[in-house]
Amino acid sequence: MKIKSANFVISSPDLSMCPKPAGPEYAFIGRSNVGKSSLINMLCNRKNLAKTSGTPGKTQLINHFLINEKWFLVDLPGYGYAKISQKARLKWKRIIQQFLIGRKNLVCTFILVDSRLEPQASDLELMAWMGASQLPFVISFTKMDKLKKSQTEKNISKYKDRLSENWEELPPMFFSSATDSRGKDEILEFIDKQNQMYAAYT
Repeated sequence: MKIKSANFVISSPDLSMCPKPAGPEYAFIGRSNVGKSSLINMLCNRKNLAKTSGTPGKTQLINHFLINEKWFLVDLPGYGYAKISQKARLKWKRIIQQFLIGRKNLVCTFILVDSRLEPQASDLELMAWMGASQLPFVISFTKMDKLKKSQTEKNISKYKDRLSENWEELPPMFFSSATDSRGKDEILEFIDKQNQMYAAYT
């Protein structure tokens, strides 16, 4: 699949203000500064579609983008940013959970994980919650170009080991880099197949 058009639609403070469900949606979420906006821009062939920032926690709204006039990509607020109040963290968590559970046309969520880091509690907590809530998700390891291959593989292996402690079958995994477009074709091919299944069952 090629992305021919990608347009910002709206930033919403919560689920109730999101666009009317129409067509399949794919949410992207991850720890603050995981490279979420950069990955979205890379997938869409746009430099500034999703606003990037060196300041963690900048995305505080639910951002909808219409892709190829047919499906939506959703940029969700980041999590795990320590320099905000507990009240703010709980608010973001509630907004995110309400969206993930309540958005009826949400096909799948991409949980972005920084490949440079060993398993993070906040990532594992979200994955466990998604599983318990029976919400489909995949994992996309970001920044694959930043470390030596051996170290990156070691970190990913640790994630697989931790997940295997509680999961009989691991979720699909993608390996991406916004710098060299690694993983772009695989992610778009996955979304294309999901779109075809969505059309067949709606």
